[in-house]
Amino acid sequence: MESYITLSNGVKMPMLGYGTIGQSGNEITENVAFALNHGYKLIDTANRYGNEVEVGEGLKASGLKREDYFLETKLGPTLYENDGAIDGTLKRLNVDYIDLMILHHPVNNYIYAYKMLEKAYKEGKLRAIGLSNFPVDKIEDVLKNCEIPPMVMQVEGHPYYPAEAAKAFCDAHQIVLQCWFPLGHGSQELLCDPVVVQLAEKYSKTPAQIVLRWHIQMGFCPVPGSKSKDHIRENGEIFDFALTDDDMAAMAGINRHTPFYKVTPESLHRMAVTKCNFEE
Repeated sequence: MESYITLSNGVKMPMLGYGTIGQSGNEITENVAFALNHGYKLIDTANRYGNEVEVGEGLKASGLKREDYFLETKLGPTLYENDGAIDGTLKRLNVDYIDLMILHHPVNNYIYAYKMLEKAYKEGKLRAIGLSNFPVDKIEDVLKNCEIPPMVMQVEGHPYYPAEAAKAFCDAHQIVLQCWFPLGHGSQELLCDPVVVQLAEKYSKTPAQIVLRWHIQMGFCPVPGSKSKDHIRENGEIFDFALTDDDMAAMAGINRHTPFYKVTPESLHRMAVTKCNFEE
């Protein structure tokens, strides 16, 4: 069954990724290596997560060749005018190239930062570039002012909030949607939703597996994170079954059109000024 999606520049990206937010030290090193050997081929991190060194160690510990996994990270907003930020990221991750680098938030001088991504892309340091959390008007700003269209947009997305506005725009511009909070930030309400539970019973799968399978069939690319190796393994086992059209219609019926994460002026300011742990 489908496990990869082709980006607008021809790069094949695994649809399922392992998210590393909130983890550090030996824990994330072990979990990255474990994930890469249990169904995942994409690892997602960020400058702001403060764990790129440990993620890099996990990549090595997996025993996989560099070309056998897809590495994604996000440029932190306080680095948007730092011309050495991408090279610094490569050094922390201990790799020669990054498969996908995206701007983490639509704050500060994101046009300058996007042009930094374009330059690194042309130099072969990045295989694909994109955005995260950008509203449609700011995606349009990037499209108007930059040379290379973003290939990926990472947003909150799940059955209670399938990112409809972003999806319609991104579909029209050949931008792949990747979803954080794919399980509704572990929402028990979502995972215990009667529709989800009924489908889990129908397919002898867990509610989390049903939701992640929904993502795949929606054309989304979910990036679930977990500290539990049992959950990491479980979340990776979603390519041996498929939901029917009727199942997908039932899932569409639970859409609440409401995100769990609310963007506010205060949250945007916090994103704009909070430095990464390696910055002075």
